[in-house]
Amino acid sequence: MDREKYVHGYSEREAERLHDQAGTLADLLHHDTVYPPGSTVLEAGCGVGAQTIIISRNSPGALITSIDISEESLKQAASLVSGAGARNVTFQAADVYDLPFEAESFDHVFCCFLLEHLPEPARALSALRKVLRKGGSLTVIEGDHGSCFFHPDSKDARLAIKCLIDSQAQLGGNALIGRELYPLIREAGFADVRVSPRMVYVDSSRPDLVEGFTRNTFTAMVAGSMDKAAALGLATREQLERGVRDLYRTAEGDGTFCYTFFKGVAIK
Repeated sequence: MDREKYVHGYSEREAERLHDQAGTLADLLHHDTVYPPGSTVLEAGCGVGAQTIIISRNSPGALITSIDISEESLKQAASLVSGAGARNVTFQAADVYDLPFEAESFDHVFCCFLLEHLPEPARALSALRKVLRKGGSLTVIEGDHGSCFFHPDSKDARLAIKCLIDSQAQLGGNALIGRELYPLIREAGFADVRVSPRMVYVDSSRPDLVEGFTRNTFTAMVAGSMDKAAALGLATREQLERGVRDLYRTAEGDGTFCYTFFKGVAIK
C-alpha cells in the first residue's frame, strides 16, 4: 500500500486514535481470536501495533510475525510491544502483494483494517493464502462506514462521512469493504468462510464507548480526514467542520451512535 494513499495519514494523533480504537474494541473484535502455543502467525499490515499487542497478549505462546510497508510504523509497533513486555512478536518490513516468505510458511494469517486501504484486496488475500499452510486459518476484520447511523441525525454529519468514503475511494481504497468480505475471501480460494457482524451501539449509559468509540475513534477519524476531503473538493471546510461538530453532538447525554464491523474467518 502506498503511504500517500492512506486516507487517515501518519500523524501522532492518528496513532493515538488507532490505539484508542483497538483498546475500546478489543473484547468485541478479538475475544475469539486465540492461537495455540507454538503456532506461527502472520499479521499483515500491523501499522503502529495497535492490534499486534492484543493478539500477542491473547496468544502468548504463538510466534507472531508482523509486517507493514511503513518502516516508521514498524518502529512504533516494536517499541509498543517491547514496552508491554511481549516477546513473541517479530517485525519485518514487507509488501503484502509481494511477501518475502516461502509458500506455506504460517499456520495462521491475521489482518485487521488492512484491506480497506488496498486497491487490490483480492490480490492481497491470494498472496496471503500462498504463505498459509493447508488447513491453516485466515482471520480478517474490517469496518463499513455505510453501516453508521446516529441520533440526532444531521445532513452535515452524513456528508462528512460520505466525504471520507469518497476520499478513500479516490485514493484506491474501499471504506465499505466490510459487506464484501464473504465474496472476497471465497473468491481468493479459501474454504469454510464465515463472516460475523460485530455491532457497536453507544449511548450515555456506556460512557467508556462514548469516549473510546464515538469521540476518540469514529469522530476523530472523520475529523482527521477533513483536509484530504477539502483538498479533493468533496465539500467545503465549513461543511466538514459542521459535520464533525454534529458527530460530536451524538456523544452527548441524549445522543446515540451505531456502527458495524465484520469479522471473517476461513480455512485454506
